[in-house]
Amino acid sequence: MKHFPTRRSILGAASAVTLLALTACGNVAGNTSDSSKYPSGPVNLFVGQAAGGSTDLIARALAEGASKTLGQPMPVVNKPGANGALATKEVAGKPADGQELILLTASLITITPLAVSADEAVNIDDLDIIAGLSQDDYVLVASTQSGFKAFKDVADAGRNVTFGTTGVGTGSQLAQTVLFKQAEVQGTDIPFDSGKPALTAVLGNQVELATIQLGEAMPQIEAGKVTPLLVFSEERNTFLPDTPTAKEAGYDVPVAQYRAVAAPKGTPQEVKDKLLASFQETFKSDAYKEFNKKNSLTPKEISGEEVVAEWKGYAAKYKELVEKYDISLNGSK
Repeated sequence: MKHFPTRRSILGAASAVTLLALTACGNVAGNTSDSSKYPSGPVNLFVGQAAGGSTDLIARALAEGASKTLGQPMPVVNKPGANGALATKEVAGKPADGQELILLTASLITITPLAVSADEAVNIDDLDIIAGLSQDDYVLVASTQSGFKAFKDVADAGRNVTFGTTGVGTGSQLAQTVLFKQAEVQGTDIPFDSGKPALTAVLGNQVELATIQLGEAMPQIEAGKVTPLLVFSEERNTFLPDTPTAKEAGYDVPVAQYRAVAAPKGTPQEVKDKLLASFQETFKSDAYKEFNKKNSLTPKEISGEEVVAEWKGYAAKYKELVEKYDISLNGSK
C-alpha cells in the first residue's frame, strides 16, 4: 500500500528546508531584511575607545553629518577595551543589516595582532569596510624639563630615557619602539591607556618623551608646553611643517593612525551604498572640513577596497620591522 504524505508532514518538511536555506545564508536577521527601507531606525556607530579622544570625536562629527542624509539618528556608542577589539568583535557579530557600525582604527588591524594572540586579534576580512576617513599622524614630544630640543639630543643622550606610549599594540608603541631600536636609544617604556594620560605625564615630566597623535598634542605644542621632535608620517605634516619626519632624520618608521567605517560582513550592497553616500555628503560639508582642520586631521577619504589593500600593506610592513629588530610589543622580550 502506498503511503501519501499528510499536510502536516509536508508543511514540516517545507519549514525545515526554509530554515536550512536561511541558515546557509549566514546571518539570518541581516539577509531577510528589506534593504530598500534602510535605515529602519537609529544606526548605532560603535567606538572602541573612551569618550573625548580622537576616535570618539571623529565618530561624533561623522555621525552628525551622516544622520542628516540617512534621515535617522546615528548615536555613538562607546565601548572601550583591548584597543577597540571588544567593540569591533561585537559589531562583527551583529546582524548584517547596516544598523550597527564600527569606527575602525588601523592600529587594531595592523599592529595589535603583533602584540596579542591569534584568538584576540581582529581580522579585517571579517568586516565590510564602507569608507576610509582620515589620517592622524603621530608626533614624538618631549617635556620642556628634559632638555631635548631635537631628536639628535635624545640619540646622543648616552643614558636611559623614560618614554610613554598610548598603550600596548598601538601605533604610538610601535613607532617609538622601532625608532629607539634603529637609533640605539636606551629607554624605559611606560604604557598608558590613551593619549591624554601619556601627554599629561610629559607635561608633568613624569616621562621625558611620548608619542601622541598630533590632534591631541597640538594645543600643548602651540602653547609651548611640550617640544615636538619628530613626526612619523611619510611626509611632513602640514599642521607642523617645521618638524622633520623620522624618515628625514634617517629612520625607517612610517607609522600613522588611519580610521575607517565598517559594517558586519555580508551587509547588502544597497545598504553599503546608502551609507557611503551619507558619508560622502558629510565629507563635503564645511562643518566636517572645519572639524578636520581644527583637530589636525588629514583627509583620507578612500574606498573600502583601498582601505583593505593599504592596511594589509602596512600590516606586512610593521610585521617585517618587528621581526627585523626582534621587538616584542607585549613585553615578553
